[in-house]
Amino acid sequence: MLNGEKRIQKPLRWAMVGGGRTSQVGYKHRTGALRDNTAFTLVAGAFDIDAQRGRDFGENLGVDANRCYSDYKTMFAEEAKREDGIEVVSIATPNSTHYEICKEALNAGLHVICEKPLFFTSDEVREVKALADEKGKIIGVTYGFSGSQILLQARKMIENGELGDIRLVKLHYTHGFHADAAEKENSAAKWRVDPKISGPSYVLGDLSTHTYYISQLLLPTMKVEKLMCDRQSFIKSRAPLEDNAHVIMHYDNGAVGTMWVSAVDAGCHMSQGVRIVGTKASIEWRDSCPNQLHFEEQGKPNQVLFRGMPYLYEEALAEERLGALHEEGLSESWANIYLKFAIAIDAQNRGDKEFLKTFVYPDINAGLEGVRWIENCVRSANEGSVWVDFK
Repeated sequence: MLNGEKRIQKPLRWAMVGGGRTSQVGYKHRTGALRDNTAFTLVAGAFDIDAQRGRDFGENLGVDANRCYSDYKTMFAEEAKREDGIEVVSIATPNSTHYEICKEALNAGLHVICEKPLFFTSDEVREVKALADEKGKIIGVTYGFSGSQILLQARKMIENGELGDIRLVKLHYTHGFHADAAEKENSAAKWRVDPKISGPSYVLGDLSTHTYYISQLLLPTMKVEKLMCDRQSFIKSRAPLEDNAHVIMHYDNGAVGTMWVSAVDAGCHMSQGVRIVGTKASIEWRDSCPNQLHFEEQGKPNQVLFRGMPYLYEEALAEERLGALHEEGLSESWANIYLKFAIAIDAQNRGDKEFLKTFVYPDINAGLEGVRWIENCVRSANEGSVWVDFK
């Protein structure tokens, strides 16, 4: 159980690029990183493209005004001169900026935590992965839903064969908040439908990469061999970027998967779900009820497994914070992945490569798989919604 005691020798000196007053994700990063104040300490930031607004915001967070910088390049250069300079930086900026900021951070000797999708192309990810290896630095990717502990129960049940052989993988992440042209009034929505900033996709990159990573977390030995993607721009001004897509996947073990991703699912507030079907049983998880795992065994009464209960596997209890009956949500999920980032960075700093071989967290390899997913979905859709090999 986690109770706030330190898991690493001392908190990591942490900064943010982006995540300022108008950011949709900045607060999620800070609640995650600072939930256990023994993991990270926010000491600097280039919080906003508007330097004065970013400085004012940083000061209101308690950051020294002298360490609230006008841009990330200045921050990296100035912090490198300090004995107490930053050790890790989170990148919470639009997609088109990730690649350059990440390279600059690595060359400045920093570990990196980055929003998803990492970059526009898998070649860019491979290049940066090689640079991170050269510099001996960790890159974490904020698949923020994946820290829900009950998912580790599902992973262990699948590993133990409790579902039998996996046949079907059913994934979805939908909402209706962009069922109209919300980007006309909302600047945070506007850049997401601009291919110069968002990249080659909208909902496939912005939403489905979360759920695709969760499927990889639960099914680490199963690989997609080929897929077919059909995508639509129901708000015509969003073309060529999609606001809705359906994907069919064939896995290397013979299983079949589906993904429905949408920002035009009018009235939907249930968001994200994963259902895994085996020869003996099925499991289902939804982010609207993140403390529950539905287990349905053929010929037996259905069960609902609850987070924090002693009947769960040890893996699902290791990050318990509040105890059973007290509901945890997205903030705790972010806290769990940020704590894992801290533990991974600490292990890397100590040279503990054996530990990192088996430590499970959303790392750069997970980021690479997310970008590959987007590339293959877009390629299939652009070629007329045809089957393509998963390259």
